[in-house]
Amino acid sequence: MSNDGKVQLPDLEANGALPIDPAAMMPQPSEPPSHSAADLEAVFDVPVKVSAVLGRARMEVSELLKLGPGTVLELDRKVGEAIDIYVNNRLVARGEVVLVEDKLGVTMTEIIKADRN
Repeated sequence: MSNDGKVQLPDLEANGALPIDPAAMMPQPSEPPSHSAADLEAVFDVPVKVSAVLGRARMEVSELLKLGPGTVLELDRKVGEAIDIYVNNRLVARGEVVLVEDKLGVTMTEIIKADRN
């Protein structure tokens, strides 16, 4: 500290130091890592539960016991509305019901991107 109460700063250029380039201190963008299906090979045999939910209905147990073959159950969805596709009880996609030969199937129309916490 000098006699006038001010702090003297060192003269960086006199010590042979080079001026700092602020752009050089910024993180440089790197190429995104490339991934392939082979990267997931370790989990190929892990079983998962996949559910395609056409809709839901709420009823009392007494009403449930009255259901029989041919009973029409009203769901909370409209005809043509997208169905929800769950993997291990987590919503991952929406899709449409399709008929493949004589079997029902689901085609995914929208992937739901979940936030990872």
